[in-house]
Amino acid sequence: MDDGTKQTVAKIPLLTTRAGPRDGDKWVERLKEEYMALIRYVEINKQSDNDWFTIESNPLGTRWQGKCWYIYNFKKYEFDLEFDMPITYPETAPEVAIPELEGKTEKMYRGGKICLTVHFKPLWARNVPHFGIAHALALGLAPWLAAEVPHLVDNNMIKHKEDK
Repeated sequence: MDDGTKQTVAKIPLLTTRAGPRDGDKWVERLKEEYMALIRYVEINKQSDNDWFTIESNPLGTRWQGKCWYIYNFKKYEFDLEFDMPITYPETAPEVAIPELEGKTEKMYRGGKICLTVHFKPLWARNVPHFGIAHALALGLAPWLAAEVPHLVDNNMIKHKEDK
């Protein structure tokens, strides 16, 4: 993890409620914390001119979707993102998926779920219940995009919309 990432993550509020989608009122409390952390993360990104995703959930906070993008060689590559909250959340991190990239990289599972097992999952496990969705995006999806999008572009696995 580079210093910039560490500094950004240090500014994202840590969560305290240990609750998942099956925990009723405690889940509602956890969702409030999740939204506050996401709002803060978006503010941090906008302040540093590093806006790179949008996200929203269904009314229950169990299904999330949005867009993420990465700029490479002055071109913006945009993708749909989605994930369901695991029933064992927050002990289990959400598995972020970019379905349109399924099968284009080895660092992905069935359904377009990005591979975070080696680096991110141990970090998540050490930080339960303090890490949330904002942390998964900052420490999981952002580095994955930074590593994979240039590789996919350079190997002609994806093309910019203007080049299609």
